[in-house]
Amino acid sequence: MRIIKLNATDSTNLFLRSLSLDTTLTDFTVVVAKHQTNGRGQMGTVWNTQDAKNLTFSVFKRFDGFNLNQQFAISMIVSLSVVSALNKLNIPKVRIKWPNDILSANSKICGILIENIIKQTDVAGSIIGIGLNVNQTDFKDLPQASSLQNITGKHFDLDEVLHLIIEQLQFYFEFFNQSGFDNLKALYQSQLFRKDKPSTFSNEEGLFTGIIKGVTKEGLLKVQIEDLIIKYFDLKAVKLLY
Repeated sequence: MRIIKLNATDSTNLFLRSLSLDTTLTDFTVVVAKHQTNGRGQMGTVWNTQDAKNLTFSVFKRFDGFNLNQQFAISMIVSLSVVSALNKLNIPKVRIKWPNDILSANSKICGILIENIIKQTDVAGSIIGIGLNVNQTDFKDLPQASSLQNITGKHFDLDEVLHLIIEQLQFYFEFFNQSGFDNLKALYQSQLFRKDKPSTFSNEEGLFTGIIKGVTKEGLLKVQIEDLIIKYFDLKAVKLLY
């Protein structure tokens, strides 16, 4: 494992992708920055963070013959790794808000952005971006955001949290290799926010009520609506409201 520490960069994902084009990266190469000028989230959103108070980092994961049809496994592995690390830090009520936001109770504390490198029918590698709110205490205009310090009242060592997450990433990638997709999916589904509870969703047609029943192999959300009908949604088609 190699860790590259930067004072500032536009995006750790972009930095790592550019680096991968110029050199052969070792597995689990990590780029961590005190400040990002253009941090990114899911679907083009912006990830804002205060300098040197949070973790903004990216991890390069190399694969040999990882089937493209199973690429949602990477998202599940990363989500479970962060959840496990936070559980070890005694952060309460940690859950995964589909597909890979990490919550404590109803507050978002971590965002994940995974960019896969595709070669023909395989995933050759992944750039895994993680933004974790650690010691920031003020989230102006972001009422659903929080941090480890806000939740626990404790100040955390950023390097210790970083190493713990990387250890869990290594563990869950090996778990997937040894135990397979179905066991990984079962673990992931057990950690889903509001699973098996009546919840409110929004889509292009408006608001509706449903119950999350799990995910498909491709990562679609399975929602039971009225008359016990199961519908399947991708990330662009539905939003789970808090």
